[in-house]
Amino acid sequence: MSRDPILKDVLDEVSPSDDERGALREAYENVRDRALEALEETGVDGEVTLVGSTARDTWLSGDRDIDVFLLLPTQLDRESFETVGLDVGRAVFPDGTVEYAEHPYVQGDESGYDVDIVPCYDLGSTDELRSAVDRTPFHNEYVRGIADEHANFGDEVRLLKAFGRGAGVYGSDLRTRGLSGYLCELLVHRYGGFEQVVEAVADWSPPVRIEPREPTSDDLAGPLIVVDPVDPSRNVASVVTDDSFARLIDASRRWLGSPDRSLFFPEDPEPIDAESLRRTVEERGTRTVAVVFDAPGIVDDQLYPQLRKTQTSLVDELERLGFDILRSEIFADRNAVILVEANVGEQSNVEKHPGPPVHVREHASEFVRKYDDADVVGPYIEDGRYVVERQREHTTVDGFVRSDDFLEIGTGKHVGEEIRNGYDVLVNGDCTELLDEFGAWFAEYFDPKLP
Repeated sequence: MSRDPILKDVLDEVSPSDDERGALREAYENVRDRALEALEETGVDGEVTLVGSTARDTWLSGDRDIDVFLLLPTQLDRESFETVGLDVGRAVFPDGTVEYAEHPYVQGDESGYDVDIVPCYDLGSTDELRSAVDRTPFHNEYVRGIADEHANFGDEVRLLKAFGRGAGVYGSDLRTRGLSGYLCELLVHRYGGFEQVVEAVADWSPPVRIEPREPTSDDLAGPLIVVDPVDPSRNVASVVTDDSFARLIDASRRWLGSPDRSLFFPEDPEPIDAESLRRTVEERGTRTVAVVFDAPGIVDDQLYPQLRKTQTSLVDELERLGFDILRSEIFADRNAVILVEANVGEQSNVEKHPGPPVHVREHASEFVRKYDDADVVGPYIEDGRYVVERQREHTTVDGFVRSDDFLEIGTGKHVGEEIRNGYDVLVNGDCTELLDEFGAWFAEYFDPKLP
């Protein structure tokens, strides 16, 4: 099938309508006017500006995020800077919430739009950066400049964003760990358009390095390195994981080989039902164990790194104990779930514990003394080493997870606190208790498919 009709159809669906544009503009102007009034009341000479994809006309239809920046004078010290930012944000959104990145900012609702009011310093160049958000106005200026060099720049970026979303790799948040909007804009600029990006990506082999000028720092790392044209010390693609990188390559090759609208709009999996889940875990013959606890009340960019840290610690400890882990996953909504599926879910009551080689006299003698009167089999000699067979401390995966030893693994701060407050352990068919909340997640876990 020809690609052009598909791309036209996709573009019609992902491009904001005139009504959407008007509604967003009205919402922004309402916020801007209140912010300017509040800023004037602080006595600080600053400006209010729209940033991000909505300012650069590369946003997707349906996006409900508006980023409003307060450009504040560099004479403000950090404490005054944060105070002014919060005072203005709270004046605009009295019922808003305070969120935290490198510094606090206020988030609120304006006519159904999620609006962030973020302070930054009004700088003359990126050589004066004081925080990551200070780059954003420079990104705006840069993208507006390069957009003039391309025909239909906004549409080409929208296609790439929609394609990345279909592949599950659009979003630089720490849940997705994929392509940011700014990265999509830079890729379209580098290669010329959506189709050219996809053709290039299909041949990518890590590491891929893209630079806007002469070679810069060698300190940047990752499968994809895109040097920020406004700050050469920064990799715009630093959050992109090996898996996200590979998914984008795979999707690009499938688009080139057999273009299909479903690559932009894949169908969501149907939630698995209780009978199917029980049958699946029985047929697999593994032991599926879910650790379930209340999800901490923190933003995703804090939650998911903490969940992954806890997941990694759990899997590493289970592997050390001899449980062969087939796969593991994390889910989060109202509850948080760390799922582990073990090829070996239950072991014998006894384990072999090798000691030092017999010829290492001091350590070998100490090993023999330690176990001489202990309740073990041995010591005996095997392959030149002293060996004992001792009682295994944990014989099942779920037994370990229910033990106090589980509470000693490495966790993220807030995740660890919730686990210590109490958690449930579900095994195999008991995981059906989670289907009301995570039915689609389990369907995707047991039958993973490429978009």
